Amino acid sequence: MAPCNFLVVAWARYRGFGYHSEILMRRTSAIIVMVLGTACSLWASDKAVLGSWEGDSKCMIADSPCHDEHVLYQITADRKNPFQLNLDAYKVIEGNPEFIGTLACQFESRAGVLSCTSSTKEKDDWEFHVIGDSMSGRLMINDGKTLYRRATLHRSPK
Repeated sequence: MAPCNFLVVAWARYRGFGYHSEILMRRTSAIIVMVLGTACSLWASDKAVLGSWEGDSKCMIADSPCHDEHVLYQITADRKNPFQLNLDAYKVIEGNPEFIGTLACQFESRAGVLSCTSSTKEKDDWEFHVIGDSMSGRLMINDGKTLYRRATLHRSPK
Protein backbone atom coordinates (compact mmCIF):
# COMPACT_ATOMS: atom_id res chain seq x y z
CA MET A 1 0.00 0.00 0.00
CA ALA A 2 1.40 3.42 -0.96
CA PRO A 3 2.24 5.80 1.92
CA CYS A 4 -0.46 8.23 0.82
CA ASN A 5 -3.13 5.52 0.77
CA PHE A 6 -1.92 4.24 4.14
CA LEU A 7 -2.45 7.69 5.64
CA VAL A 8 -5.93 7.98 4.13
CA VAL A 9 -6.94 4.55 5.47
CA ALA A 10 -5.44 5.25 8.90
CA TRP A 11 -7.24 8.59 9.12
CA ALA A 12 -10.54 7.02 8.01
CA ARG A 13 -10.24 4.22 10.57
CA TYR A 14 -9.32 6.68 13.31
CA ARG A 15 -12.38 8.79 12.52
CA GLY A 16 -14.59 5.70 12.59
CA PHE A 17 -15.54 5.67 8.90
CA GLY A 18 -16.46 2.35 7.34
CA TYR A 19 -14.94 0.37 4.49
CA HIS A 20 -16.93 2.21 1.77
CA SER A 21 -15.75 5.56 3.06
CA GLU A 22 -12.15 4.33 2.80
CA ILE A 23 -12.70 3.44 -0.86
CA LEU A 24 -14.30 6.81 -1.54
CA MET A 25 -11.40 8.62 0.13
CA ARG A 26 -8.84 6.60 -1.83
CA ARG A 27 -10.57 7.41 -5.10
CA THR A 28 -10.91 11.07 -4.21
CA SER A 29 -7.25 11.35 -3.26
CA ALA A 30 -6.24 9.57 -6.49
CA ILE A 31 -8.35 11.98 -8.56
CA ILE A 32 -6.83 14.99 -6.80
CA VAL A 33 -3.30 13.69 -7.43
CA MET A 34 -4.10 13.07 -11.13
CA VAL A 35 -5.65 16.51 -11.64
CA LEU A 36 -2.75 18.28 -9.94
CA GLY A 37 -0.25 16.19 -11.89
CA THR A 38 -1.96 16.99 -15.19
CA ALA A 39 -2.12 20.71 -14.41
CA CYS A 40 1.56 20.75 -13.46
CA SER A 41 2.59 18.85 -16.59
CA LEU A 42 0.56 21.21 -18.80
CA TRP A 43 2.21 24.21 -17.19
CA ALA A 44 5.67 22.68 -17.45
CA SER A 45 5.19 21.70 -21.11
CA ASP A 46 4.32 25.28 -22.08
CA LYS A 47 7.95 26.16 -21.42
CA ALA A 48 8.89 24.36 -24.65
CA VAL A 49 7.29 27.13 -26.73
CA LEU A 50 8.02 30.18 -24.55
CA GLY A 51 10.56 32.71 -25.78
CA SER A 52 11.52 34.56 -28.94
CA TRP A 53 10.87 33.24 -32.43
CA GLU A 54 12.03 34.88 -35.66
CA GLY A 55 11.32 34.15 -39.30
CA ASP A 56 9.23 34.98 -42.33
CA SER A 57 5.50 35.35 -42.85
CA LYS A 58 4.44 34.94 -46.48
CA CYS A 59 1.14 35.94 -48.07
CA MET A 60 -0.79 33.23 -49.84
CA ILE A 61 -3.39 35.40 -51.60
CA ALA A 62 -2.31 37.41 -54.63
CA ASP A 63 -3.66 40.95 -55.04
CA SER A 64 -4.54 41.31 -51.36
CA PRO A 65 -3.50 44.00 -48.85
CA CYS A 66 -1.19 41.38 -47.32
CA HIS A 67 2.61 41.80 -47.60
CA ASP A 68 5.42 39.32 -47.02
CA GLU A 69 7.16 40.22 -43.75
CA HIS A 70 10.13 39.32 -41.60
CA VAL A 71 8.57 38.74 -38.16
CA LEU A 72 9.49 38.38 -34.51
CA TYR A 73 7.17 36.62 -32.05
CA GLN A 74 7.50 36.83 -28.27
CA ILE A 75 5.58 34.02 -26.53
CA THR A 76 4.94 34.46 -22.81
CA ALA A 77 2.71 32.94 -20.14
CA ASP A 78 -0.43 34.92 -19.44
CA ARG A 79 -0.35 36.49 -15.97
CA LYS A 80 -4.08 36.00 -15.30
CA ASN A 81 -4.89 32.70 -16.99
CA PRO A 82 -2.43 29.84 -16.30
CA PHE A 83 -3.69 27.86 -19.31
CA GLN A 84 -3.18 30.69 -21.81
CA LEU A 85 -0.10 31.97 -23.58
CA ASN A 86 0.30 35.35 -25.27
CA LEU A 87 2.02 35.82 -28.61
CA ASP A 88 3.20 39.39 -29.23
CA ALA A 89 3.82 39.77 -32.96
CA TYR A 90 6.22 42.28 -34.53
CA LYS A 91 7.12 42.89 -38.16
CA VAL A 92 10.75 43.85 -38.65
CA ILE A 93 11.24 46.94 -40.83
CA GLU A 94 14.80 48.07 -41.57
CA GLY A 95 16.02 46.07 -38.55
CA ASN A 96 13.50 47.60 -36.12
CA PRO A 97 10.56 45.63 -34.69
CA GLU A 98 7.14 47.25 -35.16
CA PHE A 99 4.34 45.88 -32.97
CA ILE A 100 1.48 44.24 -34.89
CA GLY A 101 -0.67 42.81 -32.11
CA THR A 102 -1.18 40.14 -29.46
CA LEU A 103 -2.73 36.71 -29.96
CA ALA A 104 -4.19 34.55 -27.17
CA CYS A 105 -2.85 31.00 -27.50
CA GLN A 106 -3.06 27.49 -26.11
CA PHE A 107 -0.23 24.97 -26.49
CA GLU A 108 -0.88 21.25 -26.80
CA SER A 109 2.54 19.81 -25.97
CA ARG A 110 1.84 16.22 -26.99
CA ALA A 111 0.96 17.28 -30.53
CA GLY A 112 3.37 20.25 -30.53
CA VAL A 113 0.53 22.53 -31.67
CA LEU A 114 0.15 26.18 -30.71
CA SER A 115 -3.35 27.50 -31.53
CA CYS A 116 -3.87 31.27 -31.43
CA THR A 117 -6.71 33.73 -31.94
CA SER A 118 -6.77 37.52 -32.00
CA SER A 119 -9.29 39.56 -30.05
CA THR A 120 -10.36 41.45 -33.17
CA LYS A 121 -13.72 40.97 -34.84
CA GLU A 122 -12.05 38.87 -37.57
CA LYS A 123 -10.98 36.22 -34.99
CA ASP A 124 -7.81 35.25 -36.85
CA ASP A 125 -7.22 31.50 -36.62
CA TRP A 126 -3.49 30.76 -36.38
CA GLU A 127 -2.09 27.26 -35.95
CA PHE A 128 1.63 26.60 -35.43
CA HIS A 129 3.50 23.30 -35.27
CA VAL A 130 6.54 23.32 -33.01
CA ILE A 131 9.38 20.84 -33.49
CA GLY A 132 12.43 21.59 -31.36
CA ASP A 133 13.70 25.05 -32.28
CA SER A 134 11.56 25.32 -35.43
CA MET A 135 7.99 26.48 -35.78
CA SER A 136 5.79 26.65 -38.86
CA GLY A 137 2.28 28.00 -38.99
CA ARG A 138 -0.60 29.25 -41.04
CA LEU A 139 -3.37 31.82 -40.81
CA MET A 140 -6.79 30.67 -41.99
CA ILE A 141 -9.61 33.13 -42.68
CA ASN A 142 -13.26 32.85 -43.79
CA ASP A 143 -14.07 30.28 -41.09
CA GLY A 144 -11.04 28.17 -41.98
CA LYS A 145 -11.78 28.07 -45.71
CA THR A 146 -8.97 30.32 -46.96
CA LEU A 147 -5.24 30.06 -46.33
CA TYR A 148 -4.08 33.67 -45.92
CA ARG A 149 -0.50 33.37 -44.55
CA ARG A 150 2.27 30.86 -43.92
CA ALA A 151 4.97 31.50 -41.34
CA THR A 152 8.29 29.72 -40.88
CA LEU A 153 10.26 30.58 -37.74
CA HIS A 154 13.17 29.47 -35.60
CA ARG A 155 13.91 30.06 -31.94
CA SER A 156 15.82 33.28 -31.48
CA PRO A 157 18.37 33.88 -28.69
CA LYS A 158 16.90 37.36 -28.01
